[in-house]
Amino acid sequence: MHIFYTPDITQNTYTLNEEESKHCVRVLRLPVGSLVNLVDGKGSFYTAQITSDNPKKVSLSILKVETEFQKRNHYLHIAVAPTKNIDRIEWFLEKATELGIDEITLIISDRSERRIVKEDRLNKVITSAVKQSIKAYHPKLNDAISYDAFMKIPVEGDKLIAHCNDNEGKDYISNLVKPNGKYLILIGPEGDFTSDEVNIALNKGFKALTLGDNRLRTETAALSVCFEINHLNR
Repeated sequence: MHIFYTPDITQNTYTLNEEESKHCVRVLRLPVGSLVNLVDGKGSFYTAQITSDNPKKVSLSILKVETEFQKRNHYLHIAVAPTKNIDRIEWFLEKATELGIDEITLIISDRSERRIVKEDRLNKVITSAVKQSIKAYHPKLNDAISYDAFMKIPVEGDKLIAHCNDNEGKDYISNLVKPNGKYLILIGPEGDFTSDEVNIALNKGFKALTLGDNRLRTETAALSVCFEINHLNR
């Protein structure tokens, strides 16, 4: 059954926005009476029936609601530097959404090769992955922020920073955190975090994280962290 993202649903009826309506009628060719699924990104799934097939505003009647669906036992926030090739960060957002992630912040550090991002486009990538993988929760994408400004934001839970400067004092995720927790993990740009940035994080209570001996791309490192945290919480 086809799925539509409806974050503002509150009533027993709902009208799809123009983009989703056009997709429903012109692309999927769903007639009046068709059943569809809706997801609000906040933990609820809906079964609905099309009552009007206007290509600009499809009307739906809600038939069934399932709440607190797929509730997660942990909270994962990855702060990652956007890659020079934006397609690579889009790939990460898609795959991380499929695996399970709660929050993403794009941080602009000293060595970042990309300093401007279009959050609207990236949110569409996340939304598409939510629908494709049938996720009840829509990850939160924060506006891009400088590294220095981000480090001033109070954070609860376990805080880790992955870097390649040296191996002294670094450890693996499984040794640094426990299941059922809240995690914030920093992933640097193509040129890695500077020594000053690493020291700032360590002085803020972050623990140094190693992802093994292989040197990983930014998006690969971020996805590796996502996989490990989700595996830890199975």
